[in-house]
Amino acid sequence: MHRITVIGGGFAGLTAAITAAEAGAKVTVHEAHHTLGGRARTAEDRYRTNDGPHALYNGGPHWTWLRQRDLIGPLAPIPPLEAARLRLRHKGALRRTPPLAMLKLLRRGVGPAPVDTDFLTWAAGVAGEEGARAAAHYCAVALFHHDPGSLSAAFVQERLRRAAKLPPEAHYPRGGWSGVIDRMAALAWNLGVRVETVSRVDTVPAGDPVVVATSLDAARRLLGEPALTWPSGRTTLIDLAVRTRRGDAFAVSDLDAPGWIERFSAQDRTLAPAGEQLIQGQIPIGPHESKADGTARAEKLLDLGFPGWRERLTWRREAIANGRTGAVDPPGTTWRDRPAIDRGDGVYLAGDQVAAPGLLSEVSFNSALTAVSLALGRRELDVEHA
Repeated sequence: MHRITVIGGGFAGLTAAITAAEAGAKVTVHEAHHTLGGRARTAEDRYRTNDGPHALYNGGPHWTWLRQRDLIGPLAPIPPLEAARLRLRHKGALRRTPPLAMLKLLRRGVGPAPVDTDFLTWAAGVAGEEGARAAAHYCAVALFHHDPGSLSAAFVQERLRRAAKLPPEAHYPRGGWSGVIDRMAALAWNLGVRVETVSRVDTVPAGDPVVVATSLDAARRLLGEPALTWPSGRTTLIDLAVRTRRGDAFAVSDLDAPGWIERFSAQDRTLAPAGEQLIQGQIPIGPHESKADGTARAEKLLDLGFPGWRERLTWRREAIANGRTGAVDPPGTTWRDRPAIDRGDGVYLAGDQVAAPGLLSEVSFNSALTAVSLALGRRELDVEHA
């Protein structure tokens, strides 16, 4: 029987543990925190918040994998009336529809964008500079980066198409992501996986294969590999609760600068007490900007989409997510150029900043499957078409 150690009990770590256990391996998971979930944890509090806005996209293989194992659970659909309250900030004002120039980039006749050109340059040739900037900023909902236009055109185009797809790919597990994590943990336990929480690993265990399913920063320190880096985003996260008021926007997408604010309790009333609404937002900030800079931009969006929110405020929290928002690919690179999953000597990486395709959490899922496949001595999975 194979023995595999998984370091990290987040989405990638639990995916790796379940996959390995289903293949007959004896698995031990080490999680430094007292609960599982990583960035997929949901606060067990009056306001059920995740570490930044979270949605589960149904366009990747992870959706089928979770569905087959009955791990998704009940979803919180967006009511049609709420969906109609999506607003776009453009030229300082709210509007219901995107600029026509931006829509040119979503036409079927637009071919694949190049890898080695930045998105703004390529998109401006298709839709003009105004449409290109609006599209780049809209992609912040799936990028968490302060300058999406500077990234690889192919990388941003894929995220633009998926973020703007109708019907939407984004789905919301009722009660937050903790339900998904709890079901994954229960399945792992039923498969015989040994889970050790409050178990910080400072050195890689020798002997059996090890899947390191931590953040890239933590993996770099653990493995002692200073070159184990890849670009990510830096984002001001803002969570707040306000007393309910009719007419509030469902979400506000900033087309003048990257930023997104969403009323998550619009589709899931369990996230906040009766009579209150939970709003979460992410405002990407540059390397030299502060959390306050992101907060100021968030408040401008709140003023537009949620009039009188200050007088209705009942709770508020702010934080910065630095390099914890997934990989972004600069021009001339693809996911294949990111840190390799196979680190040699029986050590494998899994997470959202390594060499695997997909959008956001899909990278964690695909890398976990590949890491386990390699650890078990099998052919590397073709996760791009899994």
